[in-house]
Amino acid sequence: MKRTTALGVLAGGIGLTALANAHLRDVGPLEQPLPGRDRRYDWRGTEVAYVDHGDPDAPDLLCLHGPNAAGTSKEFEAIWEDLAADFHVVAPDFPGFGRSDRPPLYYSAELYASFVRDFLADRTENPTVLASSLSGAYAVAAAREDPTRVARLVLVCPTDDTFPGRKAWVRTLLRSSFAGEALFNVLASRPSIRHSNADHAYYDPSGQPPELAEYQWLSAHQSGARYAPASFVSGYLDPAFDLGDELTALDVPTTLIWGREAETTPLSEGRDLAETADARLAVVDYAKLLPHAEHPEAFLEAMDV
Repeated sequence: MKRTTALGVLAGGIGLTALANAHLRDVGPLEQPLPGRDRRYDWRGTEVAYVDHGDPDAPDLLCLHGPNAAGTSKEFEAIWEDLAADFHVVAPDFPGFGRSDRPPLYYSAELYASFVRDFLADRTENPTVLASSLSGAYAVAAAREDPTRVARLVLVCPTDDTFPGRKAWVRTLLRSSFAGEALFNVLASRPSIRHSNADHAYYDPSGQPPELAEYQWLSAHQSGARYAPASFVSGYLDPAFDLGDELTALDVPTTLIWGREAETTPLSEGRDLAETADARLAVVDYAKLLPHAEHPEAFLEAMDV
């Protein structure tokens, strides 16, 4: 009798999880994240969505969002219109994120660096590259292959190390069709997204635009949404190279912008990186990892556009 009851509870739990997973697969399509022209780029058979805005004859500025459980180009919304006044701004959603295709690839730092390299060549002309978090490392790797393609780098709290070591079992678990989907739905729940933003993205949690967190939640519940984040949380999106060494060897003007209160990539790392690579360092007060979202005016001043 007890075994029967336990099996019934287990079966019921599995059934409820399956229903929850199915429900969260049907949240509807994402709206365009930023004002401008809605574009598509065919990269190795994957359709990449991007937006461009401003005068097409103005200097190009490529915006690369940080990859995480719910990363999208909407990250740049607070500074987008101001940048478009002086630049032809271009912002893709990385493959596996946002409105881009999300095939079940084994996403990696090497894959994203290759994407940045190809996108630079095919969709921009000698741009300034504004890149956030890990995308800063991908931009540096792409620029190292051909420094003539990049006029300037602006890197926001760049890093080459988010999770210690690569854990294949974590990636396998999150990619699995049942348990992985259920676990990812917890990791990408509304409370989890709000907590993540408050914990390390924003200095003042009350400053989070509620529509941004909702957009992140919708993005994290598109079909195939867990595959790229599965590589992120298992360490596979961290590059194998040392960012300081790569940046030091790169002859491209570079500005590092850091939130003074950043904890996951503290300002001390920014100072060390700036000294090692002889890069300009600008600090935005009362900000963590997203100074461009939290203090757009101070960020633009630090960016020196």
